[in-house]
Amino acid sequence: MADFPQLTLPQMLRAHAEAMPDRVAVLQKDFGIWNPLTWRQYHERACDVGEGLLALGLGEGGHVAILSENRVEWVLAQLGVNLIGGVAIGVYPTSPANEVGYVLEHSDSEIIVCEDQEQLDKVIEVRGQLPKLRRVVVIETKGLRGYSQDFVISFAAMEGMGHARRTKAPGSERSASADRGLDDIALMIYTSGSTGKPKGAMLSYRNLRAQAIAIADRIDLDAQTVHLSYLPLCHVAEQMVTVMAPIYLGSRICFGESLRTVQEDLREVAPSSFLGVPRIWEKLHSSIHIRMLEAGGYRRALYEWAYRACEPFAEKSRADRSLRERVTFALCYLFVFRALQNYIGLRRTHIAMTGAAPISPRIVRFFRTIGVPLVEVYGMTESSGVALGQTLDHLVPGSVGPAAKGVEARVGEHGELLLKGDTVFVGYYKNPAATESSLRDGWLHTGDVVEVENGEFRIVDRLKDIMITAGGKNLSPSEIENTVKGSPYIKECIVIGEARKYVAALIQIDFETVAKWAEEKGLSYTNFRSLAENAAVRELVDTEIRAANDQLAQVSHIRRFHLLTKELDHDDDEVTATMKVRRSSIQTKYAGEIASLYPTG
Repeated sequence: MADFPQLTLPQMLRAHAEAMPDRVAVLQKDFGIWNPLTWRQYHERACDVGEGLLALGLGEGGHVAILSENRVEWVLAQLGVNLIGGVAIGVYPTSPANEVGYVLEHSDSEIIVCEDQEQLDKVIEVRGQLPKLRRVVVIETKGLRGYSQDFVISFAAMEGMGHARRTKAPGSERSASADRGLDDIALMIYTSGSTGKPKGAMLSYRNLRAQAIAIADRIDLDAQTVHLSYLPLCHVAEQMVTVMAPIYLGSRICFGESLRTVQEDLREVAPSSFLGVPRIWEKLHSSIHIRMLEAGGYRRALYEWAYRACEPFAEKSRADRSLRERVTFALCYLFVFRALQNYIGLRRTHIAMTGAAPISPRIVRFFRTIGVPLVEVYGMTESSGVALGQTLDHLVPGSVGPAAKGVEARVGEHGELLLKGDTVFVGYYKNPAATESSLRDGWLHTGDVVEVENGEFRIVDRLKDIMITAGGKNLSPSEIENTVKGSPYIKECIVIGEARKYVAALIQIDFETVAKWAEEKGLSYTNFRSLAENAAVRELVDTEIRAANDQLAQVSHIRRFHLLTKELDHDDDEVTATMKVRRSSIQTKYAGEIASLYPTG
C-alpha cells in the first residue's frame, strides 16, 4: 500500500492545494454554467466550513449529517468536518422523515447540513426525538424566512463565520487535521436496511486510502480522470469515485444541476469514467430501445444489423479481436454506435462500471456490443467499496473478476465470500453484536454466496435469499430476476419459490418503455394501472418471460406471474432508498396476489 502517501483525506486535500493550487479540482453546474473550483479554493472553503461548524458549537470528534443531492457543498461539508477531526454521516435525500430521524438519532448527529426547505421540513418534523441536534445548516435558503434563526442558519453564513475565525486565528484547522491518524473514523455510511433497521458502518481514513488504491488500480484511474458525480454520496459507491480516489489522485469531479439533468450533463462533461448501478444501465438500455422504436425504417434495420454483427465478439478484449472483427466494429461504430454513445453521453468514457447490485448479463452484453467499456465490480459498504472487479483485457461473462489490490478473498462455509485487508470497515456504530457477527478472525463475512474458477469470482446470491423449492432444489432468485429484467419492458421482478412446487413472480412493467410500445400498437391507456391490466401488455410480458426461461435451467422457469398495478415505492416500504426490494414487506403486502399464483386442488 505504498502507492499513495500515508496521509488522511484532509491531509491529502491540503497537499494538493499546496502542490497545484490553481488546477481545477471541481466543476459545479449552476443555471447552465460550469463553475470551477481550484484545489486551493477547495481546501480553503473546506477549512472555512470546518471552522464554521466549530463556531456553531460542534464538539471535538463531533458528528455532522448531510442531507442533500450531490453538489459541491456536500463534499465541502464532509471535508470540513474531517479537517476539524469530526465524522461525516450521509443521509439519503429520498428518505422520508421517519428514516431521516432514525439516522440522525442513532448516529448522535449534532449538526445537519440540509439542501433546501424540503429536507429541512423533514428534520423539523422529527426534531422532538433528536435531543443531541444543535443546529440545521441549509444550503438553499429560498422560503426560510419564517424559520427560527436560533436553530436554522444558511450554509453561506456558516462558511462566512468560519472564514472570520480563520482570519483571526490562521492555521487553526492545520493542527486539527495533523492530529488525525489513518485509524481515526472519517465517515459513517448507513446500510440500505433491506431486512431491518439500517446499520451505521464506520470507515476509517485507512479504509478510504486503501479503497482509493484498490479502485485506481483496478480500473486504471489517474490524475487526468474526469467523473460526473450523481449517485447519492451517502452510498459508498459514489464516495469512492467522488471523494476517495479523486482526493488521492488529484483528479477532477463534476457536479451537475440535478438528478433530472444527468443525461444532458453527461453529454456536456463527456467523463472519462462512469459508474452506474444496474438500474441506471437498465434505464439507458430502455432509452435506446425507445429511440430505436421511434426511428423505425432503415435506421432501425441498420441498428439491428450492426448489433447482430458485433454481439458475437462483444466480450473479447480489443487486443484479442481478429482483423475482420476490428473492421466490422469500426464500420458499425462509424454508422451506428458512435451516435448511440453520444446520445447517452459516454463516447469518451475509457472505463464504465456497474456494481452495488446484480445485473442482467444481457444488459452488460448490450453495452459492450455498442462499444461502451463496461466492467462488473463487486463491493459493499463494509468493504469501503470495490473488493472484486473485472479488467477490460480479461472479461469473463457472469463473473465480477478477481480480488482488487490490497484485498484478500476466499470462500468460507456454505460458499460464503470472505474478505480481508485494509478496505474492511472498523465496525457498526453502537452495534457490537452485528460487528462480531460480520467480523470474525479478521475476515469480513459478506453474506454473499460465490463460485470461483481460475481466480474469477461469480456472485450466486445472498446467502439468506437462496430458496429451496418443495422438491428440495436450491434456487438463486437474483439469477432468475436479473435474467427477466434483461427485457426493456420489465423494470422489476420478485421471484417466489421458497417451499413451493414451482417458481412464480411478481412483475412490474417499465412504464415508459411499455407505454411507447402501446402507442406503436395503437393501444389506449390512461395510467400505470390501466396499462398493466391491458391484455396485450400481459401477452407482451408473457413473451418476455418465456424468452428469459429459455436462458434458465428448467427448475428455475417462471411458471406463473402477477402484474403489479402500481410502481414499487420507497414511501410504501416496498424498496429501500437504494431501490433494493424489501422482500419480507413485499411478501406480506402482496400475500393475496402470491396465493393466487399457487391455486390449490
